Amino acid sequence: MAFWKQAPVNHTIILLNILVFILVELTGSWEDTSHMLRWGAAGTLDIAEKHEYYRLFTAMFLHFGIQHLGNNMLVLLFVGDCLERNLGRIRYGVLYLLGGAGANLLSLFHEIYSNEYIVSAGASGGVFAVIGGLIYIVLRNKGHIENFTSRQLLILAFLSLYHGVTSTGINNTAHFGGLALGFLLGILLYHKKKIPA
Repeated sequence: MAFWKQAPVNHTIILLNILVFILVELTGSWEDTSHMLRWGAAGTLDIAEKHEYYRLFTAMFLHFGIQHLGNNMLVLLFVGDCLERNLGRIRYGVLYLLGGAGANLLSLFHEIYSNEYIVSAGASGGVFAVIGGLIYIVLRNKGHIENFTSRQLLILAFLSLYHGVTSTGINNTAHFGGLALGFLLGILLYHKKKIPA
């Protein structure tokens, strides 16, 4: 229970992602694109032509396979708890949801511009937003907060982005977009605690 209380919003997000994945598998398969779209995956045409903008959010809770889910949730657990403790519950939830949905929106614009009509899903836009927000907070705190240093986070961001760029079927626009949006949202949402003189 103490573990849950440390970062209840982040742990709820992780639990929701796991539960949604189980429900998707119980009612079909993540390998079935039509099934994923029924559950709310982000289809370019569904959003751009049918105006189903809710998919920018629902796609954040869907994953293409257990490895996709596991990778995202492990990174979110690793960095999200720290960000929530330092940002606050509500601000953390706002950063995660707006960063993730914003990353999906940037991805949509890129798909339309490139004439690529795809179906995407995953929490990685939100996860990268969390990394971006935490990088800002660490930099504001002289390069160190709790167990994190700016160097560690920059290496994590670089390796994660590099993995995406060198792999196939990865939504790199959402990754880069989420990282940038998270950093900007960190600037807007984070208020450094003043220590009395």
